Amino acid sequence: MHEELENFEESIEPQPQCNPISTKWVFKNKQGEDGVVVRNKARLVAQGFCQKKGIDYEETFDHVARLEDIRILLALAASKRFNLYQMDVKSAFLNEYIEEEVCVRQPPGFEHPKFPNRVYKLQKVLYGLKQAPRVWYERLRTFLEPRIPNGEQGNDLLVVQTYVDDIIFCGFSHTLLRKFSKQMNRHFDMNLMGELLSSRCHNVPFVHQSKYMWDLLRKFDMEDASPHTTPMGTFIMLDKNGDGEEVYQKAYHNMIRLLMYLTATRPDIQFVVSQRACHCTAVKWIPRYVKFTPKYGLWYSADSTLSHLVYFDADFGGQLDFKSTSGTCQFLGTSLVSWSSRNVAQSNCEAEYVAAAGCCSQILWLLATLNDYGLTYDRIPFLCDSTSAINIAKNPTHHSRTKHINVRFHFLRDNYAKCLIDLVRVDTQSQIADILTKPLDLQNYNHLQGKWLERGVDKALIKGEIEGLKWTESRLSSWL
Repeated sequence: MHEELENFEESIEPQPQCNPISTKWVFKNKQGEDGVVVRNKARLVAQGFCQKKGIDYEETFDHVARLEDIRILLALAASKRFNLYQMDVKSAFLNEYIEEEVCVRQPPGFEHPKFPNRVYKLQKVLYGLKQAPRVWYERLRTFLEPRIPNGEQGNDLLVVQTYVDDIIFCGFSHTLLRKFSKQMNRHFDMNLMGELLSSRCHNVPFVHQSKYMWDLLRKFDMEDASPHTTPMGTFIMLDKNGDGEEVYQKAYHNMIRLLMYLTATRPDIQFVVSQRACHCTAVKWIPRYVKFTPKYGLWYSADSTLSHLVYFDADFGGQLDFKSTSGTCQFLGTSLVSWSSRNVAQSNCEAEYVAAAGCCSQILWLLATLNDYGLTYDRIPFLCDSTSAINIAKNPTHHSRTKHINVRFHFLRDNYAKCLIDLVRVDTQSQIADILTKPLDLQNYNHLQGKWLERGVDKALIKGEIEGLKWTESRLSSWL
């Protein structure tokens, strides 16, 4: 607490008259991967919910890296054998001055003995203030832009991704990486957490959340529950049970929230978690399945090329709520970088077409991101098992079968005409996106899961847990 106050007291000065905002202490025991407490952390936080827009703050939006960005960088670093490092900023929100006049009360338990009712006027940002992330981002952007204007310096590539105060960066040149690290340390108080990937030992990342999964089972008191072999049963009746026990909503919503966090590295449960509003029975099935598959994760191979491949599928009139569900997944070589599962459309053909349009929108964003890395692609293969949807996309004229399809989905056809994408027929038995659209029986689930393994997903599971190839969960957690 005293260490935290050293940063806090440097950022404030006495101010006798102001509309003060209360503060509170937040305590946390930070644990390592083995569950042992490595640090007792205290943080002083302003109660920002008392702030009023236009008086205490203006803009609050902060740019952060998307999870797809991080997966793309992992695939790129593994394939190109980049040196990948991570650092974080100590007391990041205390690094920049704020424009608004904000006063806070003295920290609880640390009131001045002679002036216990005095408040303080903040000169710099404090954790908990609504504008804190925005102010920090502007400071970091102002520092980075002159130093990496286009992501390149000479023939060397330097890639920097930020998520609030966590930063990862990579490139070929050790000299450039050391120079960047020294510049960051001169301007900010940094913790350099070392190499995540090293080209010298050819490490590649295997991203998983097994520790989080076991914590989740303990939280739900399901450590001794019998495991299930699939994420959702095909025989479960999800009708409302009026004679059953009432569900405690807070606990149910908390279970959904924790499972949504797990989908960051588990595409195999994306569909059932996206159907979270359906039934408590289905939700309780998921922890039983992740207990059966505790080591599942994402494998990014160093031997993979960076070719782009897309699968998309849709299930018309779903088994749960009679709504069509689309499933999409995008690969860079054998590395899975993006996936989704959501409700769409009114007919089978339309469901496939709308799924393709949504997938195309995501691909355009991915192409723009990859272009920053110097990678360009033509005619990205879109693998679809619906001949009718392919024909609609390739047909330049509207006809009676497509009148009900919203015009906003027809940009798929435009991008096909521009040769940005190529729609390719794939056999239904090989459509791996089907696993994201409906509950499957064990035989079909294992068959499609085998197709995922062929693409490189969870390939490390075949060999068991591989030492030295894990993106450690303590480093991953801040990004998720």
